[in-house]
Amino acid sequence: MLTIILISIVSVYFLMNIGLTFVWLTNQTYRRQTDKQSLLNISVIIPVRNEAENIINLLKDLARQSYPKDRFEVIVADDDSTDETLALVKNFQKVVSIELVINTILPDERNVSPKKRAIESSIQLARGELIVTTDGDCRVGEEWLETIANFQTEKDAYLISAPVTFINDAKNWLKSLWQQIQTVEFSSLIGSGACSVIMKKPNMCNGANLAYLKSVFYEVGGFSGNENLASGDDEFLMHKIATRFPDKVHFLKSQAVIVETQAHDSLKSFYYQRKRWASKWKYYDSFFTTVLAVFIFLANFSLIVTAVSFGFRQLDLTQLLIIFLLKFSAELLFLIFVLSFLGKKNLIWLIPFVQLMYPLYVTFFGLVTQGKNEYIWKGRKLR
Repeated sequence: MLTIILISIVSVYFLMNIGLTFVWLTNQTYRRQTDKQSLLNISVIIPVRNEAENIINLLKDLARQSYPKDRFEVIVADDDSTDETLALVKNFQKVVSIELVINTILPDERNVSPKKRAIESSIQLARGELIVTTDGDCRVGEEWLETIANFQTEKDAYLISAPVTFINDAKNWLKSLWQQIQTVEFSSLIGSGACSVIMKKPNMCNGANLAYLKSVFYEVGGFSGNENLASGDDEFLMHKIATRFPDKVHFLKSQAVIVETQAHDSLKSFYYQRKRWASKWKYYDSFFTTVLAVFIFLANFSLIVTAVSFGFRQLDLTQLLIIFLLKFSAELLFLIFVLSFLGKKNLIWLIPFVQLMYPLYVTFFGLVTQGKNEYIWKGRKLR
């Protein structure tokens, strides 16, 4: 009976990954369909706290955008930084040719969702029709805004989710390996999230590379309904827009818009981020998204049950191999395609190692988020 249950779960998981691979491959990479360039006014919003090491690199990337400089503004929302972030942005503001606005967020002890507060107050200041968000530790390509704007115009999109990957620049081999492991793990989230949007069943996106119409943000009530959660400035908003306008939420599959962000230096920061992400699933209004989250947990937990059962001789070697093959084979294929798109082909060799770690990782965070969901983020205790 146990064998049948385990094989049934991983068989569904196998078919799901075959489906994801099919969806990913059949969704063509975006190519501009018209010579007419979009003339949307864009507001790029960057909520930051203590990003002195990174923010100028991002602002330099934005100053090099191919999109007309009179068609976009950059709003840096400084959330009570205690380092040199604000001073650096003010100095850069004096010499840069793009319109750079500083939104200074005053501290508020009652504020349980500082990032949402920073974004929402910046949207109130924004002159652009299209809001594009990213983070202070990110890097963007020169055609980032141009590609997003043209895609939005062609698709008449209300919300656009776009790809994110990690920067792999560590000189120390151990830190480099840690960055690469995170990149492979993160690619599975980016790929599956992209496919869910393509299938009109959106469940995941990333605020480091997200665009939406300002008018639609207000039409769906912005962040209202989940103000008590520190996380969710991206996914909860996407769910609200998808519920009202299911055909207006799109994934932009283009290497020109891939945003690179910093991987975590420590296990502690990684732990807090993944705990923050994993804690959101219980608040989803979408039945499909909730069921999917539970199933992903079961599919990974089943590998632990399989290994333990084999150790106690409740399963034989053939049954063990069948279950592991079903769990890993289609998943491996899917990750190869996603990593290749993200420009990380050199990390394909790491996929099997990450796959073996993943069941433990998913099970751990699935269980730990059932307790009191407090975590430290940017020097603050949040929930």
